[in-house]
Amino acid sequence: MHKLAKFIYFKIMKWSIEGDFPSHLKKGVFIVVSHTSNLDFFLGLIIRKVWNEQINWIGKKSLFRAPYGWIFKALGGAPIDRSKNNDTVSATVALFKEREQFRLTIAPEGTRKKVTKWKTGFYYIARAAKVPVVLVAFDAGKKQIKISKPIMTTADKEADFKIYEDFYKGVVGIVPKNSY
Repeated sequence: MHKLAKFIYFKIMKWSIEGDFPSHLKKGVFIVVSHTSNLDFFLGLIIRKVWNEQINWIGKKSLFRAPYGWIFKALGGAPIDRSKNNDTVSATVALFKEREQFRLTIAPEGTRKKVTKWKTGFYYIARAAKVPVVLVAFDAGKKQIKISKPIMTTADKEADFKIYEDFYKGVVGIVPKNSY
């Protein structure tokens, strides 16, 4: 699958990669911007095979029930109770504590629609789990995926977000009008 994914990504799609996947990192929160299309999920599946790395995501518990739940787990999914009575940040931090390796992918826009402000749960998850944030840009405009080195959060949320947002300046999603 690794060679097939590389062939599809580089030869058929003609995309490139800027930066190196932090293979040494067993736990981290990988934020992916710009999330503008359902195709982003498939792009994510391809790039993780190109990198030949296990990358996880969380989804509501109901997705992981029979008959299709095993597929979502095989694709790196982890079920989480997202009901109003449950603290999603704490439940996700628990996954980091339970697992030897957990590389969580989150789209901070929280939707495929146009947004002017990110959701901040990823930041609080990374702080509470004491894991770094890795920035990943899905830039359809440049046909490129760009990845940062791991960045630890600080007590200065505003300064941290400035670093994150600067990394994504000019990134264009698959649906350009919905880009952050």
